[in-house]
Amino acid sequence: MDDATDDATRLPTSVILERLMHEVPPGTVSLGWLVERLGPRSFGLVLLLLGLLALLPGVAIAAGLLLVLPASQMLRGHAAPIFPQRLARRGLPTQRLAALIRRALPALRRMERIMRPRLATPFQATKRVVGALMLLLAVLLLATPLPLSNVPYAIAIVLLAVAYLEEDGIALCIALGLAVLALAASGVVLWLALL
Repeated sequence: MDDATDDATRLPTSVILERLMHEVPPGTVSLGWLVERLGPRSFGLVLLLLGLLALLPGVAIAAGLLLVLPASQMLRGHAAPIFPQRLARRGLPTQRLAALIRRALPALRRMERIMRPRLATPFQATKRVVGALMLLLAVLLLATPLPLSNVPYAIAIVLLAVAYLEEDGIALCIALGLAVLALAASGVVLWLALL
């Protein structure tokens, strides 16, 4: 799926995140620094990090707001996420980012044992479909600020991002199905609330 990598140089997502954790500057980390370090897989990794942030209580709305930008850029077929300068310079505490990555690594490694490049899909079409679903999930994160309502959407975002990063077409189809289920469930809840 990723046209900028090949099988010989492709590193697992967990390895990239672990290396990133050792490179983070003390104090704060800016979005601009993250995107620059993540390179050709920056879309998937930014979405993964924002999905992980969306799992945290009190951060889901901010993660949803940030997610709108890369998701809409994926939908439009951009090569990498671009954040406005003011937003790109904003800092996230390094310790909080490192702690988040540390907690996510064991689960990510387990997923990587199952996922591998298979069932190749057209890169641009896949990127646009993933972008569209991520955008819908980001809107749902923003539209349902109830306690724990962020968890199913954040999990769907993380699964989509990992399947996209690992170039696993089968896992991507499963993640897309789960994302559609989350969207349908929220539609039913909204419908019932309006009755």
